[in-house]
Amino acid sequence: MLVVLNLTTVGTILYHHWKERENDMVTVLSEEGEVRLTGRYFRQTLGFNDKQMEAFRLANREFQPQAARLIIRMDSIKIEMFKELNNAQPDSTKLNYLSELLGRQHAELKKITNRFYLNMKSVCDSSQCAQLQQLFLPLYYNENIHSRRGYRHIHADSTGINSGYGRQYGRNPQP
Repeated sequence: MLVVLNLTTVGTILYHHWKERENDMVTVLSEEGEVRLTGRYFRQTLGFNDKQMEAFRLANREFQPQAARLIIRMDSIKIEMFKELNNAQPDSTKLNYLSELLGRQHAELKKITNRFYLNMKSVCDSSQCAQLQQLFLPLYYNENIHSRRGYRHIHADSTGINSGYGRQYGRNPQP
């Protein structure tokens, strides 16, 4: 399994090294590949100038290969975890280990994504920052999660009314 993972990682490095030479470098902003941003996207949508584009290229050269490696590792861990879950006698120790390993990989992916975002934000003007924020919003906020049962408290106002399961925790109800 480690040999396959190592070969996949080396293959990914070589592939991304080759892809980076293309004019439109692509940044994938989710594990599922849902949000793909190119240098052209930053230039056309956010209106990046040449200096900002250079900052994008530098940040992307660091971010993209790291993110790709982490996503591939995470996918491999998920596959291994699912296989273990479906064994006749699943090993809970192994499953716990894989869960912790997946969590560490995910944390590292968030760290490098944060760094990439801050690099991009540092070269944006105020209107570009607002657009950048909207681009990255899906990575940090999932509307589907908040429509599930038990998440009503997230939309509460500062008074605590209509939060949680309708409990007001010592606050006087408003008329």
